Amino acid sequence: MAAAHDDPGVVQMRQRGVTVFGMFFVGVVVAVCLVLAAKIVPAVTEYLAIQKAVNRAAQSGSTVGEIRSAFERARTADYFEAVTGKDLEISKDGERIVVEFAYDKEIHLAGPAYLLLKFRGRNQ
Repeated sequence: MAAAHDDPGVVQMRQRGVTVFGMFFVGVVVAVCLVLAAKIVPAVTEYLAIQKAVNRAAQSGSTVGEIRSAFERARTADYFEAVTGKDLEISKDGERIVVEFAYDKEIHLAGPAYLLLKFRGRNQ
């Protein structure tokens, strides 16, 4: 008698799927990515608020003092603390006012591990 796998009338199905170890590994990777995203998103949101405040301040003032005070008003309204009006680099490029900022943000991950984000920007 022939074995079942030798019989041309029997279709052999291959098992497919993920092992328990594979599911655990994928779950750990997804969890780490979610934790990183939860820590990075507020820093990026703060950067975008600073960028918006710099653009508004550069358009609303014509002197260094006016630009700094307009930025401070936006800073108070948007609740960010990474950059103050004193941290802005204000210069002129021809007739155009250029307002630049730069700051670093350290995000604690675990133990002695930190993630360092370096933010740089200027008005548009």
